[in-house]
Amino acid sequence: MIDLIAVEKRYGSSRALGPLDLSLEAGRRTALIGPSGCGKSTLLRLVIGLVRPTAGHVRIFGEEPAEADWPQLRRRIGYVIQEGGLFPHLTARANATLAARHLGWEEGRIAHRLTELAELARLPTTLLDRCPAELSGGQRQRVALLRALFLDPELLLLDEPLGALDPLIRADLQDDLAAIFERLDKTVLLVTHDLAEAAHLAEEIVLMEGGRVVQRGPLRELFEQPAEPFVERFVRAQRILDLGCPPELAP
Repeated sequence: MIDLIAVEKRYGSSRALGPLDLSLEAGRRTALIGPSGCGKSTLLRLVIGLVRPTAGHVRIFGEEPAEADWPQLRRRIGYVIQEGGLFPHLTARANATLAARHLGWEEGRIAHRLTELAELARLPTTLLDRCPAELSGGQRQRVALLRALFLDPELLLLDEPLGALDPLIRADLQDDLAAIFERLDKTVLLVTHDLAEAAHLAEEIVLMEGGRVVQRGPLRELFEQPAEPFVERFVRAQRILDLGCPPELAP
């Protein structure tokens, strides 16, 4: 589904990412995690074609897209960013249905899909005619999820989608996202700072630091078989005590 081969991204003399190799299978849920500035969001933007690699190759759906391929290709990808990224002058309904209207979907098809997704995301339809400023942070994120899922994409990318929410709302949305991922069975690539969130939403964790992949695998391996001292420090800093953390790693 996604292959990054000897990929590097530089901004002038500053290296933001790589060089790294990373392959992600179709149908899997993967979380990119690590400290701020480690390259997580840069990697996600490379996958969706918002930035181009300085060196190396990015292949998605088995091909290395040319510039002209990206508008069509992005219809197969859903993308959710922190705080939703909704257009403030459009209602929730207009935000969610924007791509479908651009593609000329019939009104009946749009209405059916919107109702279906609102139920899936547990967003009351009474909120659909409100603008983003009239919605809570959690509600805005649910609208952003509707928009990302509207064209039924094969791949779903989420960049810190819950980072700005308070703990209770965040926990509710984590549970809802986990249920949605399970039900839809899509390929998911999620960026987060939170190891507990990564473990809750993903099957595999890719831990990054300094623009490189330090370790990848299930959560248990990060606890029990850290690849280097940074992994152990990162796990300790997260202070996870309710995910089977061994006593020797507890703070």
